[in-house]
Amino acid sequence: MSNLMNTYSQLPVTFVKGDGVWLWDDQGTRYLDALAGVAVCGLGHCHPELVKAICEQAGTLIHTSNLYHIGKQEQLASRLAALSGMDNAFFCNSGAEANEAAIKLARLYGHNKGVDLPTIIVMEKSFHGRTMATLTASGNRKVQAGFEPLLTGFARVPYNDLEAVAQVAVHNKSIVAILVEPYQGEGGVNVPQAHYLQGLRHLCDQHGWLLMLDEVQCGIGRSGKWFAFQHSGIFPDVMTLAKGLGSGVAIGACLAKGVAADVFKPGNHASTFGGNPLACTAALATLAIIEKDDLIRNAMELGDFMRSAFKAQLADVAGIMQIRGQGLMIGIELSKPCGELVKQALKQGLLINVTSDKVVRLLPPLVMQRSEAEQVVNAVSALVKEFLRPEGQRIAG
Repeated sequence: MSNLMNTYSQLPVTFVKGDGVWLWDDQGTRYLDALAGVAVCGLGHCHPELVKAICEQAGTLIHTSNLYHIGKQEQLASRLAALSGMDNAFFCNSGAEANEAAIKLARLYGHNKGVDLPTIIVMEKSFHGRTMATLTASGNRKVQAGFEPLLTGFARVPYNDLEAVAQVAVHNKSIVAILVEPYQGEGGVNVPQAHYLQGLRHLCDQHGWLLMLDEVQCGIGRSGKWFAFQHSGIFPDVMTLAKGLGSGVAIGACLAKGVAADVFKPGNHASTFGGNPLACTAALATLAIIEKDDLIRNAMELGDFMRSAFKAQLADVAGIMQIRGQGLMIGIELSKPCGELVKQALKQGLLINVTSDKVVRLLPPLVMQRSEAEQVVNAVSALVKEFLRPEGQRIAG
């Protein structure tokens, strides 16, 4: 009997070794990883330069406290500011924590303006984490069920609907911010209309709200830019990061710009482990390798190739609703729930995910090469075709 809390429905496999886009289980079986730890391992597994940097830092200094100056933290904040155009950063340990920081920042911003009940506009089908504030902000009833009472201070609208946001502005004078994913991940790899972020930026400017972008899944090169907002030509007031930032070493970040950058003062927010030397070293190494190896261009080109290849292979298959995504965020929406495909892929030595019940989600490492991508496309296409084949025509397997 396990002594772990029963919080995960885990697949029947234990990985013990990784190298690039490949993993090996405790039986010596090799698997092609098209999920990257859910958009975490952008450099693949055990990238030698990352391993070297982590080991050297672990042998020098792992943790002190944010009571003291941390040089690596300053370096990372400067690097992220230079890449993003944001002004400053708060470091924590996860995406949920980064979003908690953003929510607190928005509420304090509102109170500083004299708003008694600061309210944040959030989206249907969104996912921002599983802490109380972030699960309340998430547009997913499954993650909220059983944890009521939920927090107040959130107003929910459909994703990709600017008019709905404008209507909230008319009726609710307590709005202080919008929290939104530029591309929704957990909600089904949903890509909004081309000018959605520009429209939200305009509404925020018009009403004095903060535009807060959750780039936990789509940031750090995955979209084909350093940050997804850079596809739109606007700047957010707040941006949250995690997942791919540390390549598997736990780190989150909440970045701010302009008026938002001056909201927090000493004592307003803190994290024991946030921005420790080890985590910041992993993040600095990750950013350096992504830049040196031109992995952002690879993410864009490989993602375009994979979506085109899927569209070609699945063009005449009944039950394919849409193939969509951006960079190396790829979603294949089917006409019916398809969670069983995850186990079928695992049996074939391939790691994939299904989200929002009907969407096959692929989040390959940014280091994946064309030949490996072709293997993913061929294997997933075959699985999907067989899954959608009418019952009487299925191949026994």
